[in-house]
Amino acid sequence: MAKKKNTSPRPDLQELQNRKAYLYDENRPEAVAKRHAKGQRTARENINDLCDTDSFIEFGSLTVAAQRKRKSEQELIEQTPADGLITGMGNVNGDQFDAEQSKCMVLSYDYTVLAGTQGAFNHKKTDRMMKVAKQALKPIIFFAEGGGGRPGDVDFELITTGGLDITTFTEYARLSGKVPRIAIVSGYCFAGNASIAGCSDVIIATENACIGMGGPAMIEGGGLGKFHPKEIGPSKVQYANGVIDILVKDEKEAVATAKKYVSYFQGSTKDWACCDQVELRDVVPENRKFAYDAFKAINKIADTDSVLELRGGFAKNLVTALIRIEGKPMGLIANNTRHLGGAIDSVASDKASRFMQLCDAFGLPILSLCDAPGFMVGPDCEATAMVRHSSRMYLTGASLSVPLLTVVLRKAYGLGAMAMAGGSLHESFFTVAWPTGEFGGMGLEGAVKLGFRKELEAETDPTKKQALYEKLVRAMYERGKAMRAASYLEFDEVIDPKDTRAWIRMALESIPSSSYQKGSGRMIDSW
Repeated sequence: MAKKKNTSPRPDLQELQNRKAYLYDENRPEAVAKRHAKGQRTARENINDLCDTDSFIEFGSLTVAAQRKRKSEQELIEQTPADGLITGMGNVNGDQFDAEQSKCMVLSYDYTVLAGTQGAFNHKKTDRMMKVAKQALKPIIFFAEGGGGRPGDVDFELITTGGLDITTFTEYARLSGKVPRIAIVSGYCFAGNASIAGCSDVIIATENACIGMGGPAMIEGGGLGKFHPKEIGPSKVQYANGVIDILVKDEKEAVATAKKYVSYFQGSTKDWACCDQVELRDVVPENRKFAYDAFKAINKIADTDSVLELRGGFAKNLVTALIRIEGKPMGLIANNTRHLGGAIDSVASDKASRFMQLCDAFGLPILSLCDAPGFMVGPDCEATAMVRHSSRMYLTGASLSVPLLTVVLRKAYGLGAMAMAGGSLHESFFTVAWPTGEFGGMGLEGAVKLGFRKELEAETDPTKKQALYEKLVRAMYERGKAMRAASYLEFDEVIDPKDTRAWIRMALESIPSSSYQKGSGRMIDSW
C-alpha cells in the first residue's frame, strides 16, 4: 500500500513562513489602519503598484532594528519588520519592455516602522543594494519618506559614536550618471532621508510632502525654535525653488509618474502617434511681440502624451522635459515667452545645464526649441552671479556626447540663443528656423537704441522720434529675419514648421546610436 504523501511543509520551511508572515500588511492591521487614516499607502502597497505582478524579489527581509538591548527578539520581529526598509528587484513597465529592460531596483523606507528612520541595519541593507546596483546597472526607485537618522539603535554603541563612517550616501551618490535614480516622497522626509532624495536624479513628491535637512527635533535642539513638521520644506515651497522636479497629488499618481519617468531610460516604444503637423504653422503668433504657450509647440512636435515636464514650478522661463519622437526617448529644452519673455536668467541657466547633464549621462538626444531674446541683464540680475550661472550652459553644451538638435521658433538673439544651441548655431547637429525666426547679436529694440542713439537723440519731435525708431526697428528686423539670415549660412535651413519632426527623424537616423546611446556616465549635479 502506497504511503500517504505528507502535504505539510517541513519544520524548517514552516519556520521561515511563520517568520516572514510578520512582514506583510495583512498581518499588521493596526499599522496599516494608522497609515490609511492619514490618506497614505503602505510601503508594500506602493511597491506592489510599481512592480509588475509577482515580479518583486525582496532582499534582506529578515533584518530587524539594532535594539536587542532594549527589546526582545520577538518584539523586534513584530515591531520592526525589515528594519523599516524594504529592498529588492522587480519589473517595471514589463508590458512595454522585455525583462532585462524593465528590471529595476526598488527601495522603500517604511513609515509604519519607527517613522521610516534610517537604522543601523537598514543602512547596511542600502549599502548592500548599492553594490548589487553596480553590477546590475538598473534604475533605482527609492521611496524616501522618513525622519532621518535613528538614535535609538543602541546595539552598536560600543563600536561607534555618531555612525559617521557609514557609506550609504557615498555609495548612492557614486551611482550618479551610472544608473537612473528616482526618489519618491510622500509625507515627511527629513535629514538623512532628504539627503537620499537630494542625491537622486529626480524627486517626485506628493502635495502633502515636506522635505528638509532637519526635522522639528533637530531644529529645536539647535536652538532655532519650535516648528510643526508641515512648516518645514512644504511641497509648495520645494516645488517653486526647484527641489521637487515633479509635483503630484498622491502616492498613486507618484507611482504612475515614476513608471513613466523610468520608461524613457528603458528604451524606445513601438506604438506612437502624433498630431497633424500642419498645426505647428499656427503656434507662433504673426505679431512678433505676442507671447505664446511653449507647450503648444512641445506637445505638437512630440508624440502624443509623451511629454513629461521636469522642474515645472521652477525657472518657468525655460522648460525642461522628457519626450518621445516616433517612440524614441529624448530630452527637450525650450524658452517660454510667457515668463521673462523667454530670457535666460541664473536659475534658468542652472535648470538647463543640469538637465543637459542628465540627458548626456544616459544617452538621450536633446531637442532645443529656441525663442531666446538673450540672457537677462541688469544690476539685479548680476547680483545673482549671472556671469557664473550662465556660463554653465556653455560648459555643459561643449561637453555633450549626445546629439543636440536646435529649432529656432522665433527669437535667436545674442549669447542666450547661442547657449540654447550648445554654444554656437553650428554646434548643434542641425540648426533650423521656422519662417517666424529672427536673428541678431542682441534684441532688435535694444540694438536700435544702442546703435542709433545719436540719430534718435538728434530728433527732438517726439512723434518723429517714435516714427524713426519704428523705421529702424523694421529695417533691423528685415535684416535679421530668418529668410535673409539663412543666406549668410549662420544656420542650416528655414523650414516649414510641419517638417520639424522630419528633420528630427533624419538626425536620429543619421547619427549612429552606438556613438551616444550608452551615455557619458558622468556625474549629474544635484542642482
